[in-house]
Amino acid sequence: MGDTPNYIKSLLLPNGKKPTGRRVWSLDLESIWLPFFTATNLQSDTAIPLDALGAPLRLAYAQDGSVKFSKSGRPVVRVAKPIADSVKLVRENFAANLVAYAEGVAQDNPKGYDALHKKAIKAGQPIATADRANLDRAIAEAMEKSMAEAEAPQAPEAPKQERVAVTA
Repeated sequence: MGDTPNYIKSLLLPNGKKPTGRRVWSLDLESIWLPFFTATNLQSDTAIPLDALGAPLRLAYAQDGSVKFSKSGRPVVRVAKPIADSVKLVRENFAANLVAYAEGVAQDNPKGYDALHKKAIKAGQPIATADRANLDRAIAEAMEKSMAEAEAPQAPEAPKQERVAVTA
C-alpha cells in the first residue's frame, strides 16, 4: 500500500476553527478566500485585480442599471467576478484532484479498492432497505390521508349576501 500524501491527510483532520461571514463555495470569504488569493497574487500564481480583493462584495445591478433587490426587499450583493471565477477554478481543480487521487489508489490496489467498495455496499444495505420501507410507508400514509380528505363531505359554503345600495 502506498503512502497517503500529506495534503490528503490534512483534508481529513478535524478543524476547530469555524469562520463566519459571507461564504463562497461554503468557505468564508474574509478569513479564507481573501488571504488565500492575496497570497497567490503575491506569489504571482494569480492576477486578481486589487479592487476585487479590496471590495470583494459588489452591489448587483439590473440590466437597466438600477440596483437589484431580492423578493424580500433586500439589495442583492454579489462576489466580485474575478474572485468568483477564481473560486470556481479552485473548486474544479479540487474535484479533479479528488478524482485523480481515488483513481490512483484504485489502480495501485484494484483488489483492495473493489473489496472495500463491496463491503461498504453490503454494510449500507440494511440502512437503504429500512429507509425505503419507511419512505414507502410514509407515502402510503400520506396517500390515505389525502384520499380521506378528498372523500370527506365538504361543509356547504354560506350563501353570499349581496350588498344593496340604500337610497333615501
